[in-house]
Amino acid sequence: MTKIQIGKMISKRTLVTTESEHIPIPDAKQLIHLQFRRFAGCPFCSVHLHSMVRRHADILAAGIRVVVVFRSTVTALQQHHGDTPFAVIADPKDKLYAEFGVGSSLGAMFNPRAFLAAVPKVIRMLPRLPGIPPWGKGVFGLPADFLIAPDGRVVACKYGTHADDQWSVDQLVAFASVVRRN
Repeated sequence: MTKIQIGKMISKRTLVTTESEHIPIPDAKQLIHLQFRRFAGCPFCSVHLHSMVRRHADILAAGIRVVVVFRSTVTALQQHHGDTPFAVIADPKDKLYAEFGVGSSLGAMFNPRAFLAAVPKVIRMLPRLPGIPPWGKGVFGLPADFLIAPDGRVVACKYGTHADDQWSVDQLVAFASVVRRN
């Protein structure tokens, strides 16, 4: 599987959200944070998205539009993330995952860093977290983050090594700040 590198040009496309909104990628007016998450009911992903929702104003102020891709169906995503202020994309057949080189690994779930970093947060949120889906590729999926400039160039990217390995809002905003200065 070929991974995307910084500097790669992303071809123009339109993604359709779970709410049938058409999202151009790249976006000629703003940076796109294209993030790949594991599956609709992933507790690690839910905790991370909640942290991003709390800082949504900071993300918007940095000139970033967040687009979140899941290995899930539209129905599952509407159930688990219907209130998310971000564009949510269903990719149950892994087409975008394959194109962007986002893989899966047994280590996604069993990496000690994932548990040590996220389990306390997951436990605090347990009453509000969605359930775990049936076993499949998404359960072992790895996260990935891409920051795409208006011209289509990937200006930053991260391939996670475990289930809770993605950019924080502070990291995302810092990358955007560097891009805006250059």
